[in-house]
Amino acid sequence: MMKKSLLAGALLLCPAAFAATTHWEYSGEAGPAKWASLTPEYGQCAGSNQSPVNLSGLVKADLAPLQFHYQAGGKTLVNNGHTVQVNYAPGSTLELDGMHFELKQFHFHAPSENLIEGRSYPLEGHLVHANDKGELAVVAVMFEPGQANGALSQAWQVLPAKAGEIHAFKEPISAEQLLPAQHDYYRFSGSLTTPPCSEGVRWLVMKEPVQASQAQIDAFKAVMHHPNNRSVQPLNGRLVLE
Repeated sequence: MMKKSLLAGALLLCPAAFAATTHWEYSGEAGPAKWASLTPEYGQCAGSNQSPVNLSGLVKADLAPLQFHYQAGGKTLVNNGHTVQVNYAPGSTLELDGMHFELKQFHFHAPSENLIEGRSYPLEGHLVHANDKGELAVVAVMFEPGQANGALSQAWQVLPAKAGEIHAFKEPISAEQLLPAQHDYYRFSGSLTTPPCSEGVRWLVMKEPVQASQAQIDAFKAVMHHPNNRSVQPLNGRLVLE
C-alpha cells in the first residue's frame, strides 16, 4: 500500500491529478492544520515522520556521494495553483542506495519549506524522483538572491500566470542547472510536503545554496499570489545525517 500511495503522491502535482484531488490550500479552512481531516486519503498529514523540518542536531555520517545522470528533459511547465512545476521526460536518474530513481518533475516553494539550522531561504526547489518500486527521493535545493539562474531564466520565459495553464518549452530544460557545484547534502526520512503527505520519502537537502536573481524569485511569488510553504514539522527523534 505504501508503494502505491507514494507514487500517487509523486504524481499529485502533475496536470492530470490537478482536478482529481480533494481541494486543499496553504491557509484557511483547507489549510495545513486541516489537511489530515479533509479526506481519509490525507490522513498521513498527521503522521510522525512529516516534512518539511528544521535540519538541526546534525549527525556526522559516511553518506555516499550522489550520482546524478540528468539529460535535458524538462518539457512542460504547469501552474497547478499550488506551485509551478516542470514535468520531465523519462531517462534522467539519480543513483541512491544501489537503486536508480528517475526524475519525474521539479517544482518550487517560496519561502523555503525546510530550514537549515533555523535559516529560511526565499526559494526552495524540489526535484522529485521515483524508483521502479514506487519509492520516492526528493532532492531539495535552496536559492539565495544573487545572479540569475540559467534554468529559471529558461523556464520563466513561459511562466504560466493562472492555475491550470500549461506551457511547452521550445527547447528542453536540464535540471542539472539547478544543482550546486558541490553535491554535499543532508539526509533524513520524511514525507511529501503536500497532501497526501505520504511518508517513507528519502530527503536529500543540498548543503550549498544556489543563486537566483531577486527578479526571478519575485516573478514566482507574483504568480503564486501567496506563500506556498508548509510549516516545519517535529523531527520526533528522527536523525538528520550529514
